[in-house]
Amino acid sequence: MVWFAASMIATLIALLVTLRATARSRFDLQAEVLALRHQLGVLQRQAPHRPRLRLVDRLLWVLLSRVWADWRRAVQIVTLDTVVRWHRRAFALAWRWKSRPRRPGRPGVSDDLRALIRQMHAANPLWGAPRIHGELQKLGLAIAQSTVAKYLAGLRAPQKPPSQTWRTFLTNHLAQSASYDFFTVPTATFRVLFVFIVLSHARRRVLHVNVTAHPTAAWTAQQFREAFPWDHPPRFLLRDRDSIYGSAVRRTVQGMGLEEVLTAPRAPWQNPFAERLIGSLRRECLDLVIIWNERSLRRHLSRYLAYYDGFRTHLGLAKDAPTSRPMQPPCAGAIVEVPHLGGLHHHYERRAA
Repeated sequence: MVWFAASMIATLIALLVTLRATARSRFDLQAEVLALRHQLGVLQRQAPHRPRLRLVDRLLWVLLSRVWADWRRAVQIVTLDTVVRWHRRAFALAWRWKSRPRRPGRPGVSDDLRALIRQMHAANPLWGAPRIHGELQKLGLAIAQSTVAKYLAGLRAPQKPPSQTWRTFLTNHLAQSASYDFFTVPTATFRVLFVFIVLSHARRRVLHVNVTAHPTAAWTAQQFREAFPWDHPPRFLLRDRDSIYGSAVRRTVQGMGLEEVLTAPRAPWQNPFAERLIGSLRRECLDLVIIWNERSLRRHLSRYLAYYDGFRTHLGLAKDAPTSRPMQPPCAGAIVEVPHLGGLHHHYERRAA
């Protein structure tokens, strides 16, 4: 009877174990098999005195403790506290990696933008960081001027600003003032041509330009009549003390209701807007071509001034052109390089494919 009772108890226990195994999920069974096989493998590969656990063994038990609810029942070769300690150590390492110090400073500039800066600098060797930065702004590319300067080599030092007194005066009267001046251009046949320009200070727009080989006071007076044909000319005209502006010029200017402001002797910096325009004309156009005659000079001036008025950016105009250029967002299309003056200068715009 005792043997029969023991047999029935063993059979009942086996049946209960079978039913329990059937009720358990497949994931629990697979996790238990993995845990037991792993511990068996650790015991088989180590010396008989004490098993040594590797990092991968610890990580496996940390993972099992996170995804398997009954992991404690399968642990045999280490204690439960050891697995919990491993988990805490792994959490500390993960949090330390997430909290690692990032690289300080501004975000890096993309390779495409660096290549575009180099392309603009190579195609326009006379441009500095402000001019290139102005073109990038018109293309809707957000980048600091200092960052552009970092990628350019050999930038020229900025020129000394004009006198503060004259700067204040001109700033307060930009909309009511203009300036005019002569400059000379040699030809291929060693003749000297004279260029007369009138510049409005408000938007740095060239109001009038003409060329002659024999400037006279009468010819100069006629240029003022052609430069200001409308009813509301500027109030002030800034000029130097060149002797070519004789009595005929002064009478014409006074008859038009204009007031002349003369610079000090030998002080071209007091007429900064006209001098800057003349300098730009020389550096960016006339010094790079050979002028044959008046017709050739007029053609080059016309082409450059069309670029100057419509596309060349100016620091004094918040890096805009005299005829304001709209900013194009990146969604407007791909960036296209448009040449001017046979490729001496370029402007950049976005065009849809």
